Amino acid sequence: MITSLALIFLVGLSMAFICQKIKIPRIIGMLITGIVLGPFVLDFLDPSILAISSELRRMALIIILIKAGLSLDISDLKQIGLPAVLMSFLPAVFEIIGFVIFGPVILGMTRLEAAITGAVLGAVSPAVVVPRMVELMEKKYGTDKKIPQLVLAGASLDDVFVIVLFQAFVSMAQGNGISVRSFIDVPVSIVLGIAIGALSGIFLAFIFDLFYRHGHKIRNSLKVIIILGSSFLLMAVEGWVEPWVAVSGLLAVMSMACFIQKKSSKEVASRLSQKYGKLWLCAEVILFVMVGAAVDIRYTLDAGLGAVLAIFIALGFRSVGVVLCLLGTNLNAKERLFCVISYLPKATVQAAIGSVPLSLGLPCGKLVLSVAVISILITAPLGAFLMDGTYKKFLLKQE
Repeated sequence: MITSLALIFLVGLSMAFICQKIKIPRIIGMLITGIVLGPFVLDFLDPSILAISSELRRMALIIILIKAGLSLDISDLKQIGLPAVLMSFLPAVFEIIGFVIFGPVILGMTRLEAAITGAVLGAVSPAVVVPRMVELMEKKYGTDKKIPQLVLAGASLDDVFVIVLFQAFVSMAQGNGISVRSFIDVPVSIVLGIAIGALSGIFLAFIFDLFYRHGHKIRNSLKVIIILGSSFLLMAVEGWVEPWVAVSGLLAVMSMACFIQKKSSKEVASRLSQKYGKLWLCAEVILFVMVGAAVDIRYTLDAGLGAVLAIFIALGFRSVGVVLCLLGTNLNAKERLFCVISYLPKATVQAAIGSVPLSLGLPCGKLVLSVAVISILITAPLGAFLMDGTYKKFLLKQE
């Protein structure tokens, strides 16, 4: 495992540096590193590290969501209002509908199989989108109209909605029918996730302040460890209560960080955010290299150009959904186009659930995985490249 970690960091960072020098997003180099080092090409990574790949990716996501929460002002979300709520589900619904309409025509699958594939595709990648929105907030691009905050909130909620739909469609394909609870779980998991996270954040902020008032100042480095440990615990709670009630652990983590930021001084929140930014430098490499390692490029040949066409048609439907969410806002055409671009990347969720239908023995499993792999290879680099290349042109910098 030690050798594998050395390869992940050294080769991943080297490829990221090369991509950055030739004006290509860093994540492309990391994804390529994972694909090449992974079990489907050179097979240089130890099976023990591949066995915990999903846990490593989740830990990396937790770090960037904490940083996002520490950078996100709750009052900004209140000002955004309805568009943030719509962005959390409407673009995904449109993408699934697009795939259900055209998937059977192009790929010869049934409507239900198309719904499963559309649900796999429907999630935007928080790993690609969240760090860029945090960076835009720090650089003050689009912040006067709360554009990064809007995309950040919508992208974080979007995954919960899509994963629940995916589970419902898979259950139908297995002949178990569909339960009302599957759809009730969506709002329940969101509300409980935010509520549990808020209570945790308020409690931690109270403890930090209590120690400070009694002359026992907790160093920010120690706070980072306490917050990280609490985040892992919140993620564990999601698994503990899963048989009885749905809770979104990732939303709980970001909600906790939001309330710590709200209850702490600006100086403390800023320093914590900076420290998590440094942690992200390490976590980013692990996340995207391991996502690349999960990509089996053999399946890309099986789906062919038809899968590429279906993906782009579904993305067109998704873009229409984003535009509809922004009706009535004060965003201009360029700003709306940037929001559309921000909702293109797919990576983490597709790598996590793309292989589930195949593992369950569903007839569409191989095709679903093929489409998921192609979507990662196309949209993650494309979305990152377009976001990095357009934000200075499309968004105003707040003075």
